[in-house]
Amino acid sequence: MATQVLTGPQAAELLGVQEQTLRAWRVQGRGPKYIRYGGPRGRVRYAPQDVDDWLAGQKFRSTSEEVAGRDGRGATGRRVTA
Repeated sequence: MATQVLTGPQAAELLGVQEQTLRAWRVQGRGPKYIRYGGPRGRVRYAPQDVDDWLAGQKFRSTSEEVAGRDGRGATGRRVTA
């Protein structure tokens, strides 16, 4: 059974961003996981579950939690240690 996949424009619309933003996120390694087939310049698609999983990982209780999760530093800019 084939898995339903989203095109770039469909995934961008679902996330409420421009397709160009989604492209930039791919280059930066920031967005949802994607599927590329047809070689290095092939088509890019997104599995709906990967988009959902990525969105779930974007939830934060506070801005300090967001900063710590992003780069390992707390709100003061100092490295957070356990």
